[in-house]
Amino acid sequence: MTELIKKTLGQLLDRTALKYAEKDAIVFTDLNYRLTYKNFKKATDDIAKGLLALHIQKGEHIGIFAVNCPEWVILQFAAAKAGAVLVNINPALKSHELEYILEQGDITTLFITQCFKSSSMIDVLNDIDEKKTTKLKRVVTIRAKQIHDFMCWEDLLELSKNISDEDLSERENSLHPEDIINIQYTSGTTGFPKGAQLTHYGILNNAFYCGLNMNLTDNDSICIPVPLYHCFGCVLGTLVCVNYGIKMVFPSEVFEPRKTLQAVHQEQCTALYGVPTMFIAELMLDDFNNYNLSSLRTGVIAGAPCPMELMKQLIEKMNLREITIGYGFTEASPLITQTRYSDPLEIKVGTVGKPHQNVKVKIVDPETKKEAPFDTPGELCAYGYNAMKGYYKMPDKTKEVIDPEGWMHTGDLASMNKDGICRIVGRIKDMIIRGGENIYPAEIEEFFMTNPKVEIVQVVGIADIKFGEQAAAVIKLKLNEKWTEEEAKEWCKGKIATYKVPCYIKFVNEFPMTANGKIQKYKIREMLQLSLRA
Repeated sequence: MTELIKKTLGQLLDRTALKYAEKDAIVFTDLNYRLTYKNFKKATDDIAKGLLALHIQKGEHIGIFAVNCPEWVILQFAAAKAGAVLVNINPALKSHELEYILEQGDITTLFITQCFKSSSMIDVLNDIDEKKTTKLKRVVTIRAKQIHDFMCWEDLLELSKNISDEDLSERENSLHPEDIINIQYTSGTTGFPKGAQLTHYGILNNAFYCGLNMNLTDNDSICIPVPLYHCFGCVLGTLVCVNYGIKMVFPSEVFEPRKTLQAVHQEQCTALYGVPTMFIAELMLDDFNNYNLSSLRTGVIAGAPCPMELMKQLIEKMNLREITIGYGFTEASPLITQTRYSDPLEIKVGTVGKPHQNVKVKIVDPETKKEAPFDTPGELCAYGYNAMKGYYKMPDKTKEVIDPEGWMHTGDLASMNKDGICRIVGRIKDMIIRGGENIYPAEIEEFFMTNPKVEIVQVVGIADIKFGEQAAAVIKLKLNEKWTEEEAKEWCKGKIATYKVPCYIKFVNEFPMTANGKIQKYKIREMLQLSLRA
């Protein structure tokens, strides 16, 4: 077993910048922006000094409410060098949601970009009731016009001149790998969002193992179209790259499939990240064949299961023969399991691979809380260095996720075979119980994806008087395809058990999505419940 790395993020960057000084570190293709590791370290040190000039203390919370941009990456490492805790905020949030995080997260300094898509993020901030954000002392704009009462990024660079290299070294020497360095707010689909507290040690090592399982070397480069505010971007993206001294390529502020393929083509990326819906959007481009993707080899798919048909297309059309599937949750920094680059196709599609190095996994019966036998569904629990330090100021909520023995409870239903390979069958709350029979949505979704007409499918449970619950399938068909509910049900007959055939089949043109491309099942369920009552 590989030994865990005991470094801070700042120490990691310093080591890599020394070894790969003249190599490209950060590339933003649509901004025509390029920074070597040597200059990345210099920019990071300058902003870290700027934070010290603002008298930001070790452990103080600073927030970043921004789209993907070079300053995001620089601030991530600058905050780590200054010992500040970086609170990542989804740029899609509106004023009520932002107000909650600013106050609950005790944020004293907020970094903000101007726009998210067509929405003004500055207007969102200005709509907040100042009486409810008592801790916020200052706002720093990134790539925005000078705004009255707000500092700008350039002001911070000017202030940094007042701080010496020795001052910064003194602060860095006071830091420890187990210090909390990042707060990630969970999506909050039920109740208020919770801030998972992550350490240098947890996210740095999680990124290292992610890269190891992709067989990365300093000859690789990763195209990162996923958002930086999410662990996928700022751990599996930036931190993997800094661990291995490779180039991180960002195609755009927010995901755009065409710009993503352009970036891979232009920079000859060897790895590509995304959730399944992102890869589907790329494959569906009418000019897909215009991009040379032959440099691609590996990458990570996470956030949702990858259907067999999609995986075949990724290998055949995008050359991603060594792509890996990652599974985890924010509270685990984030990966718990991952397929390996050399795994055969059947493991990459039907499973989420083996536990990460130095992480233990067990499957527990949700009712009895006893460990389940091999190949039997139960709740997936994990134990290891990657566990969060708890939700910020929410000890009761922390106890719901981390038990007294230190095991993290994911809330996901999974099974594990004798070789340690895990298969996710759905969320505990998503499991459908129809007349006493358990139906796992992931199994039905995988089955529907074998039909060539289907582009995406989601299966949810709908309340039913007779059976308690019924399965409902919501399907988006491929372009120019036609299928009726009756035809779909007929196609199911004889292929899956009768009780698994969805009672309801609906067709849609699009699904409700989060900002980072995940389909929101709870919204689909609400939509169906309303339409069935009508």
